Amino acid sequence: MDVSTLSVVLAFSMLLMLGAGLWVSLALVGVGALGLYITGNEQVGLLFATSSWGGSTSWSLTALPMFIWMGELLFRTRLSKDLFEGLAPFLNHAPGKLFHVNILSCGIFAAVSGSSAATAATIGRMTLPELKKQGYSDKMAVGTLAGSGTLGLLIPPSIILIVYGVAAEVSIGRLFIAGALPGLMLVALFMSYTAIWSLMNKNELPQTASIKSSWGDKAQALKKLLPIVSLILFVLGSIYGGLTTPTEAAALGVFGAIVLAKMTGTLSVDNFFASLLGAVKSACMIGLILVGAHFLTLAMGFLGIPKALAEWIAALTLSPFELLFYLTLLFVVLGCFLDGISVVVLTVAVVLPMVQQAGIDLLWFGIFIVLVVEMSQITPPVGFNLFVIQSLTGKSILYVARASLPFFFLIVLGLVLITLFPEIVTYLPTTMIQR
Repeated sequence: MDVSTLSVVLAFSMLLMLGAGLWVSLALVGVGALGLYITGNEQVGLLFATSSWGGSTSWSLTALPMFIWMGELLFRTRLSKDLFEGLAPFLNHAPGKLFHVNILSCGIFAAVSGSSAATAATIGRMTLPELKKQGYSDKMAVGTLAGSGTLGLLIPPSIILIVYGVAAEVSIGRLFIAGALPGLMLVALFMSYTAIWSLMNKNELPQTASIKSSWGDKAQALKKLLPIVSLILFVLGSIYGGLTTPTEAAALGVFGAIVLAKMTGTLSVDNFFASLLGAVKSACMIGLILVGAHFLTLAMGFLGIPKALAEWIAALTLSPFELLFYLTLLFVVLGCFLDGISVVVLTVAVVLPMVQQAGIDLLWFGIFIVLVVEMSQITPPVGFNLFVIQSLTGKSILYVARASLPFFFLIVLGLVLITLFPEIVTYLPTTMIQR
């Protein structure tokens, strides 16, 4: 069987397994084993054992459960309430007022959670009822939350960047720092659009006069923001300054999260074990997917699929921009049906040879993938953030999708900007101190 026919058979088998509801990790292993058996390779067990060990013993992966646990701990504290109360006094006079609290709260929480769904769910529980009570537009409240909720994938420490770094063998510390400026850029784009929309739709905002906040109120608000901002600066600053590796920063971040939870009085025995159990479940799920992806990568290497695909792409003489355009379409389509981590591990082995052939920087490409996956998180029919927000609001999935559409296009604009100005991604990593 030639490589092209084999690729079609394996792709169809993958879709069949996923459509049947098989776990992503098992589908990856099943497709890899099927490909080896078809080509007469009977060493499947030995290859699986070897690849599983290699795929699960990377030191870089130790940061994964720690960052997940840090997010789980803070998910169960008063953090979202403190963020809302801490930001509100500073935003009462901005065009859009408390809509900006949605965006900034998501941006700040993303920097300690690393999860898109956790960011949208945690901030949404706090802000949506308050915005509704004060008379803000439901549609815009949902849209700002859906769009800015995706920041959990990009703003470091990001779980998906750890997965990409391990799969592509790119420094996780440099990936984290590379995601900082694009993340801030998206926050600025979201806030700018919200301000312009608010100036053009004043009837969709509360008609009451803005509440004036005294300097005393702002000082109290700063006290609520200080602990979480300090934790963010400590975790990211220690990586950027070369004081710690991402793994060490993750461990210190967990310690800081425990201290914060204790300070807010929400660290009960039940909460502690619930956060630990949540972290174990998430880390095990991601670990199994990585094991399956590592085996599939090895199997495809034996079958010669990545090499053949890279040669085919090279023969098409696509420019780097054309290649990125087609890859964007591929990732968005896949992201409509799979979660972001699955999209990355499914495609990295096949896509990286093409990307390297085109001379595209793998560090920059990691941020590019995450931005595209962010788009897919708010794309029907299976954009994961859409379901999270639907469960919070009770609105239909199409209503949530329509509300988030402007933010989808803002992420597209972000993609265009980092493509035209790659220094947005690459500048900070070139200035950081490596350890």
